[in-house]
Amino acid sequence: MSPLFHFPSATPRDPAVDAWLRARPDALRPLAQRWFDAMRRCDAHIRELLHDGHPTACVGDAAFGYVNAFTAHVNVGFFQGADLPDPSGLLEGSGKRMRHVKLRPDEALDEAALGALIEAACVDMKARLRAEQRPLSPATAPTPTVPTARSAASSRRRPRRSRCRGRATRCARSCGRRPSHDRARRRRP
Repeated sequence: MSPLFHFPSATPRDPAVDAWLRARPDALRPLAQRWFDAMRRCDAHIRELLHDGHPTACVGDAAFGYVNAFTAHVNVGFFQGADLPDPSGLLEGSGKRMRHVKLRPDEALDEAALGALIEAACVDMKARLRAEQRPLSPATAPTPTVPTARSAASSRRRPRRSRCRGRATRCARSCGRRPSHDRARRRRP
């Protein structure tokens, strides 16, 4: 199983992301806007969407970074951040894969180092997609099959109950029938 987050619904420019950025508090909006715009510019195959309530940037359909605004800071996060080179020590977090950089409006920031992290995350995701032999552009990806009405309805049906349900003794088979059922079934041609 792939450790990548794939979002087939990601689009080249999602209006919901712009609305989210406009709705941020005045002190945090410039930070969130600037660094998400940096993610948008890092490659021609960048797509975006709102995931878990915050803007997420994808290479093709695979998420590589996000921006989230809190009350006093902005996080610039990376889905495969644990594998990124971070010589400046900006990345925080102890999870298996994800890391983030915490930005505060009143604190100094090594902008070149954060820009390099965004570029590295984008390049890393492109390499991971190539290793999985997935296309960078979802337009060239195979379209998912849509289940027919019949198969969709049948998947919602309750499982069929056994005729012998509720009797005291059950057979060894998974049907739950009495032992006499098991013997009778073996005698039939």
